[in-house]
Amino acid sequence: MKRAHQMTSRFNRPAGVLFLFFLLASQFTMALHVLIPMDETQKNHIKAYGVAYWVLQQDIEVTWLLNYRGGSFLIPYAQEIEQECQIRGVTSQVISDAQANAILLEISDPQINMETVKLHKPPRIAVYSPKNKQPWDDAVTLVLTYAEIPYDIVYDEEIHAGVLPLYDWLHLHHEDFTGQYGKFWAAYKQSAWYQEDVKLNEDLSYKLGFTKVSQMKLGTAKRIRDFVAGGGYLFSMCSAPDSYDVALAAEGIDICDVMFDGDPPDPQANDKLNYSNCFAFENFTVSLNPYEYEISSIDATESRPRSLNQSTDLFTLFDFSAKWDPIPSMLCQDHETIIYAFMGQTTAFKKKYLKPSVLIMGENKVLGEVRYIHGDFGKGTWTFLGGHDPEDYQHLVGDPPTELNLHPNSPGYRLILNNILFPAARKEKRKT
Repeated sequence: MKRAHQMTSRFNRPAGVLFLFFLLASQFTMALHVLIPMDETQKNHIKAYGVAYWVLQQDIEVTWLLNYRGGSFLIPYAQEIEQECQIRGVTSQVISDAQANAILLEISDPQINMETVKLHKPPRIAVYSPKNKQPWDDAVTLVLTYAEIPYDIVYDEEIHAGVLPLYDWLHLHHEDFTGQYGKFWAAYKQSAWYQEDVKLNEDLSYKLGFTKVSQMKLGTAKRIRDFVAGGGYLFSMCSAPDSYDVALAAEGIDICDVMFDGDPPDPQANDKLNYSNCFAFENFTVSLNPYEYEISSIDATESRPRSLNQSTDLFTLFDFSAKWDPIPSMLCQDHETIIYAFMGQTTAFKKKYLKPSVLIMGENKVLGEVRYIHGDFGKGTWTFLGGHDPEDYQHLVGDPPTELNLHPNSPGYRLILNNILFPAARKEKRKT
């Protein structure tokens, strides 16, 4: 019996080793994909976008699974990618080729509102921001830094020097393209930061050959318009969207009072506005009162019910067809469809001032205001989002910047990051 047992052991050992080898090998070959879920199971939605961008930097395509588990990402497996997710605290799952194919098969069903979009290159990102930017000035630089997505700062001097064609994506935030310094004069004219902002812009306008800051800002706005017309992607928040369109509509018209440009405004300015120059808005009026903290009638801040508060102020994202409307579907990917709103110098846009061609992606129908809009111009696109900071309901001058470590799953910040990945997308050709 002992001899027979020894012979059996000698016979089975190589077979056992061989079986273990094939088992491990099959597990390795099956682990061909990394799935980054973007539903409620994701520990850090914001940094997940950073991982997707980092993968693109490695010349690896990312498949964006529109409407699948909150807009998840599917990536060819590499140990470095799995490790990068772990380092950044991003939830990920290594899945087999069969599992990935099952997901793709489910998404391809024409009866299901899902689609796949290939992301094939990391967009070159520029943020329009002054050199003396305050910490409260820009939610986008905060989220880009937290997500570890690289970007360049450009301002009027760089734009007038012609740098925009070097970039795919441009962001405008807390900016006033009318040359009125955000109309902070009445409340903050004695503040050091306001005086510094005025001096910086006046010095720069003279350096660039303009006699007024408003003329320099208009020149900047027109160069940005050329950037979009040539195929660029523009994303704007807070006061930038409406002040941008107002500046374009007021070309050749003085809408600035004496404290802003040294002479009074044209009293007939509102009768001379050219709305055909605008991206999104029409039939609005410009506020010529320097004591009024509003640039135009576009903004809904002052007309909103006083009963609104942080817990009741909401807007709803539209549900687009992923297969037939992939662009707005990409821009609206989120794990929440009802978003807590946030205020800003421009909080929301009054619906009655939208051009008919504007695509509404998020709104509060009860209040008659829209939050999130999109459109085409030339070969490019623009997207406007009302409000200043998605995780600070009423961000005031002098407040500290938002700590995004406390908001890693912010639905509002996801809208910003959708726009950042949008230029990397390439729609899959539908099979016939």
